Amino acid sequence: MKTSLRSIACVGAMLIVGAGVGSALTARRQVKDTLGFQDTPLVPGTKWHVGDGLRPQPKAVDPGTFSSDEKPGTPPSDAMILFDGKDLSKWNAEGGGDPKWKIENGMAVCVKGAGGIRTKDELGNVQFHIEWSEPENIGGSSQGRGNSGVLFFGRYEVQVLDSYHNPTYADGGAGAIYGTYPPMVNATKKPGEWNVYDILFSVPLFDAAGKLSKPGYFTVFHNGVCVQNHVELLGDSNFHAAAVYHAHPPKGSLVLQNHGDPVRYRNIWYRELKSSDDQ
Repeated sequence: MKTSLRSIACVGAMLIVGAGVGSALTARRQVKDTLGFQDTPLVPGTKWHVGDGLRPQPKAVDPGTFSSDEKPGTPPSDAMILFDGKDLSKWNAEGGGDPKWKIENGMAVCVKGAGGIRTKDELGNVQFHIEWSEPENIGGSSQGRGNSGVLFFGRYEVQVLDSYHNPTYADGGAGAIYGTYPPMVNATKKPGEWNVYDILFSVPLFDAAGKLSKPGYFTVFHNGVCVQNHVELLGDSNFHAAAVYHAHPPKGSLVLQNHGDPVRYRNIWYRELKSSDDQ
């Protein structure tokens, strides 16, 4: 059977065209299947394009459940548990050694004369969750009523106090950044009920000479109500004195303060806060 050169050329051309069409279809299919784009501007400060389909996906996290007065909720799946109602193995006494607080009915209870407790973990930028309850039969008034506190690095304090129908100086009540910022509102529940703090803490940073290079910030939700909105820390929380910064490393312990009142704590956990691209 004879085959002309023209026939061979035609078949070759058809194969080339077919291959081209196939490549184009594949390319179009790839574009269609891509989640985003690479032909958009870069997001400032990143290597990623706007809507970039190659940017890493966020890690999936089980968000847990909310708490009620009857029982604590469950933490998110990526949370670091500091107290789950069983023991204080994640804590030391503030001055060293084992904590002397009581554990009863799933709660850690301040004991008069036992001092505060300090986390063994060192925290940086975190989302911090803690639940606290004031005793129903406590006496006193103002700062003498259910006084405690949550101190990041042992120095930046979110005040714990029975502020239910208990006036005190504004920057010393529940939800205050002690000595600096009063809470925007008083969201305290009555004694015996459970209060919830959800706190976002950004660590102050210092240069090699110990000079402040970036201030710290607090955002605080008290029983789901925002009472501090990204407020800038002015320094350590001090009694009867202005806040002043003192240089420290970028991570440090968290302290629960003990003023001798039998304040109760439960369901304490934190999540490290990183850049969305560093998860």
